[in-house]
Amino acid sequence: MNLELNGTNVISEFERTGKASSLFWPWCGANVSLLALSYGSFFLGFGISFWQATCAAIVGTVLSFLLVGFSSLAGKRSNAPTMVLSRAVFGIKGNLVPGFLSYLVFVGWETVLVSLATLATGTIFIRLGSIDHDIAMIIGFVLAVSLTMYGGILGHSVIMRLQKYLTITTVIATVIYIVLTIDSVNWQNVSSIPNGNFQGFIGALIFGITGIGLGWVNSAADYSRYLPRTTSSRAVVGWTVFGASIVPIFLVIYGALLAGSDPKLAQAIANDPIGALTTLLPTWYLAIFALIAILGLVGGAILDLYSSGLTLISTGLPIKRYFAASIDGLIMLAGTIYIVWIADNFFYPFQGFLITLGVPIATWSAIFVTDVLLRRNPFVEADLFSMSGRYGVWNWRPLLIMAVGSFTGWGFVTNSFASWLSWQGYLLFLIGGKEGPWAFANVGVIFALFIGFSGHFLLSRKKISTQE
Repeated sequence: MNLELNGTNVISEFERTGKASSLFWPWCGANVSLLALSYGSFFLGFGISFWQATCAAIVGTVLSFLLVGFSSLAGKRSNAPTMVLSRAVFGIKGNLVPGFLSYLVFVGWETVLVSLATLATGTIFIRLGSIDHDIAMIIGFVLAVSLTMYGGILGHSVIMRLQKYLTITTVIATVIYIVLTIDSVNWQNVSSIPNGNFQGFIGALIFGITGIGLGWVNSAADYSRYLPRTTSSRAVVGWTVFGASIVPIFLVIYGALLAGSDPKLAQAIANDPIGALTTLLPTWYLAIFALIAILGLVGGAILDLYSSGLTLISTGLPIKRYFAASIDGLIMLAGTIYIVWIADNFFYPFQGFLITLGVPIATWSAIFVTDVLLRRNPFVEADLFSMSGRYGVWNWRPLLIMAVGSFTGWGFVTNSFASWLSWQGYLLFLIGGKEGPWAFANVGVIFALFIGFSGHFLLSRKKISTQE
């Protein structure tokens, strides 16, 4: 297992191997986490029925990963990391803005996933024997961080092989978990959950978009950049969407069945999303459950760590990708300490994080995907690294669109999960106020996506044609 030396450079022709179906493994491995089971409880938390949660899970997951699939086309066409290709849209220096936001998203998800692994391992170890709670969580933290750093630092070829084994192992063990807990499903309780209003359904749908797929758009090309440029574009999109969506959809639905069957379990999931699921298991399966919980979470954390390193050096920081991982590790450590040992509730800071960064990332994602679909030719490689190239230094139109999309999006979301986020929702008075029916639907994410798509299409179409 050799250390990958490629960074933000364009991948050489002789290194572009494989086929579109190889994308199934990294995306499936990154989204096979048992966290998706807990999402079932989160969806029901919007006051909707099981069938509404099922519909929101399917539509939100597929739509969000369609954006990831379209973003993957940029990597196949031009064989460079996502946040390097984004320079063609925002300019060489202008790309620092979305680059910094993307880095925060990656590091945030790394922190969330490692925190979950820490909480879950601590809970499981305590049930297995008389061990101090903090010591148990420290053991889980060290184990999760070690596995994440191993895959993220070694790089692409190791990730592509490792994710295959993580996926197969986790899927098999998860199927066993379902078999062992199927008796806990009480269909009478689940079916008695009344339908929620339309606003609640939209809120769950938007949570699915931001919490499942949207955060991967800014890393999609990092894994498709090793494919030959002759690879079918439809196949790239298809395998990305299929690999990333198939397992989360089933897990969210089953998680909704479990949470809908037992309100106490649903409440416990809010504090310890993975550990709470162990209460349904026999003791003999706990050690195996700890393994699949860590492996599933590490699968996503590895991709985040790898892409965060690429994103950090794409901003111009003169260090190697594998050195950037140590910076991520320090931030991840601080964030994990806060979530595990300080925060009273996991769900609240988690949703606050998703909504706050989800709005500008939604705008950027829409702009970038629109740009990819508007272009017929690959990006000019040399100009992605040149201040005097055709892509410019500061492209103010997309930056302005991103600012307008973010301002509008934040104005239509309610973020009361932390006192320092209460400033959001300043435009909700237009649709009923902060206590109105749309207050918690977070439609600002949809507005941000729409502004990104329509704004870039209208203002940049001619410029893209001139560049090509």
